Amino acid sequence: MANPLQFIQQTRAEIAKVVWPTRREVFVTTVMVFIMATLTAIFFGLVDLGIRGALQLILGIFT
Repeated sequence: MANPLQFIQQTRAEIAKVVWPTRREVFVTTVMVFIMATLTAIFFGLVDLGIRGALQLILGIFT
């Protein structure tokens, strides 16, 4: 088992190596996530409408 003091020192050394994003990078990434989520929702909504319309057409023929 490692020495707790040594573990804390190693942890701090590793955290110091982390490159944190800038405020602008976080903002741009967040906006892109919202845009992609919106586009994905629109796409699947249109696919759903298409499948529903096709199924109603097919089932309308047999009833």
